[in-house]
Amino acid sequence: MNANIVPTQHEISLKEDEFIVSKTDLKGRITYVNRSFMRLADCSEANLLGIQHNIVRHPDMPRGVFKLLWDTLQSGQEFFGYIKNMASNGDHYWVFANVTPDWDQDGKVIGYYSVRTKPKQLAIDTIIPIYQEMLALEKKAGAAGACDASIRLLQDKLNALNTGYEELVLSLS
Repeated sequence: MNANIVPTQHEISLKEDEFIVSKTDLKGRITYVNRSFMRLADCSEANLLGIQHNIVRHPDMPRGVFKLLWDTLQSGQEFFGYIKNMASNGDHYWVFANVTPDWDQDGKVIGYYSVRTKPKQLAIDTIIPIYQEMLALEKKAGAAGACDASIRLLQDKLNALNTGYEELVLSLS
């Protein structure tokens, strides 16, 4: 995919019974994608394998969410969250993502396995304003402080709701 893709305002979506599946190595490079992933990303398998999974990252996604994702995975836990991705033509699609460490027989993490489904509209409507506020704060904080600032904002919002991120996203699924 071209790194200079201009986002469109056109949303595409998963079918109700469709799953996006992918696997990555420890550095986030794609090692497997299913046909649904290729269809929504508008990209061939040959153009995805070996590429960083963030190739589908939409600029509307706050960096803090991905820091939370990586921190969760590196602690050995699975991550649940709502993610806005971008296709190679600039269209976007929302997913409810479950990302899990992939363990070998000796108990060593060898990569990550992700299954994404179509999210409920209520979940997207709930999460968009939070992500927009996080993204605005990241821009204000600058590159060096962006993740920490948006994670702090997210945590403050979650504390006000007396919940955690995983509990919030699972309650909306």
